[in-house]
Amino acid sequence: MSKMSAATKASPAKGAGRPRAAEVEARLHDLKRTAGRLFLEKGYGNVSLEMIAREARVAVRTIYIKFGGKNGLLSAMLQDKRAQFFADMDLAKDPRPVREVLDDFAARLYSLLTSPEAVALQRMLAAEARSNPQMVDTFYAMGPNVTRDAIACFLQRPDVRAQLRDDLPVDQLPVHLINCVLGDQLSRVLRGQQEGTPEQCAAARRQRMELFYRSVLR
Repeated sequence: MSKMSAATKASPAKGAGRPRAAEVEARLHDLKRTAGRLFLEKGYGNVSLEMIAREARVAVRTIYIKFGGKNGLLSAMLQDKRAQFFADMDLAKDPRPVREVLDDFAARLYSLLTSPEAVALQRMLAAEARSNPQMVDTFYAMGPNVTRDAIACFLQRPDVRAQLRDDLPVDQLPVHLINCVLGDQLSRVLRGQQEGTPEQCAAARRQRMELFYRSVLR
């Protein structure tokens, strides 16, 4: 037997064995992206796991194993979307001045919640809230609640708390800050209105943030 034929015989068949970690991650990413597209196009309640599996070319069993079902898949999608904007920002440890940290946070949060996908998601939530309460619970658990907890953690840092007025209801500050960041965003989303050009939106957000600082800082 020649050396070439011996080497060929000893080598495993191409493509044999388990897929590499990078391939698995890519498949899961495609699965979440496909599910997100279907949710926004057809409505959360109108999309079945079978439909997602068929479009993503995976087995329904794979979705159950990796995500536990449709709500778990939605939760993972929301985590991924948030990570696109906040993966490199840790409010609990950020050493920058308070205004600089919150201005950065506000810009990221505004960009996240005014992205086309987020706007479509907010409209879907408004349309299906009564018929799919578990979807709404998942959204708030992985979206607004995470945001409020992150803000609360930041404002409770001793170095930050020392810069806030003593007479403030601290537990209300996360919601107050989010409202200042977004303004009447939800109302505009539901009515299909735009706040203005990117420059005008940024200027309006800075004005709202200045109102926040004047109301809470010493």
